[in-house]
Amino acid sequence: MGRRANGEGHVRKRADGRWEASVAWTDPDTGKLRRQSFYAPSAKTARDKLKAARERLDEGAPVKDASRTVGEWLAHWRDTTLEASDRRPTTKQLYATLSRKHLEVAPLGLVRLDRLKPSDVDGLILRMRSQEKAGKGEGADPVRKYADATIRQVYTILRAGLDGAVRDGLLAKNPAALVKRPGIARQEARHLDPTTVTAVLRAAEESRYHPALYLIATTGLRRGEALGLRWENVDLDAGVLRVAGTLSRVGKELVVSEPKTARSRREIPLAPPVVDVLRRQKTALAADRLRAGNQWIENGLVFATELGRPVDPRNFLRVISVAAKAAGVENVGVHTLRHSAATAWLRQTDIKTVADLLGHSSIAITGDIYGHASAGAARAAVEALTSQFGDSC
Repeated sequence: MGRRANGEGHVRKRADGRWEASVAWTDPDTGKLRRQSFYAPSAKTARDKLKAARERLDEGAPVKDASRTVGEWLAHWRDTTLEASDRRPTTKQLYATLSRKHLEVAPLGLVRLDRLKPSDVDGLILRMRSQEKAGKGEGADPVRKYADATIRQVYTILRAGLDGAVRDGLLAKNPAALVKRPGIARQEARHLDPTTVTAVLRAAEESRYHPALYLIATTGLRRGEALGLRWENVDLDAGVLRVAGTLSRVGKELVVSEPKTARSRREIPLAPPVVDVLRRQKTALAADRLRAGNQWIENGLVFATELGRPVDPRNFLRVISVAAKAAGVENVGVHTLRHSAATAWLRQTDIKTVADLLGHSSIAITGDIYGHASAGAARAAVEALTSQFGDSC
């Protein structure tokens, strides 16, 4: 229900020479009469302020924006609205961290809500995009201070927080909504050819987490999806697994939560060699359980520590880093195996199938990340068709 002004309000000249415009309205929540005054150097400016105040009241907006700072409001918003939301725990933690680091501090965090302008949001984005030197010396190349994805996330948090201020009657409009969401420059994923992937996997054969690396390399699972996989979601007889959870760190705890999107919840077929690896993994875990005795903590996870606990993703990363170094390959992470699987698939099947296997929300995402593979397939298709015409031209 909107706030309705009572009467026309009035404008008068004060003894100190300033002009005062006053408006009164009934608070719909309390039923009480409230008044607000505005001051101006001239009668015209005072009347303009009165008109703007009445328009805001008729639209159900606060007659005047709050004077608390952006930082003060966002600190309150993350402790209340953000915490009460149905966002994933990892998302809440990320939003809170980015808000503290980028939004609740100077210069933006010190700006009052009633003085916040779209250009202040533009300034935030520009500061985060500012270049800094990579390495040392005058010849060092400039690089982005923050990645495009981080800048977009910070903008998203600010916009959501200010939406909360509008909802709570502290702002009439959200200044961030008038600023275009920052874009993300297309970056093709790093991938390895099958021979190099094989070399990395062989270098990791002595690790207890080799089966997990092998599973990611052959199914394209995300790291959290592989480490959060439970036996109840694996059917070895049918040769299929179902992605129903993802492991991530929330504070100091490792937690398996539901996938972020509906498309991430998917079934992935397992080739016979992968089924064999998982059968051996099941046998190995049974042996671990016997050795651990009453120290074993049953989580039903396909990949676990010697005591049944979830595998720390950081330890998992160290395994592939060591293996890649031993194989003579640089700049390899767990995600590189996923990207390599996707690239190989795109050379054999259509992009829709690959998007389904990867759990992407749209084929557009698949195309953006793996444009190099799509371009190669396009060239092969054109050349194959052209070859059918022979020397007719």
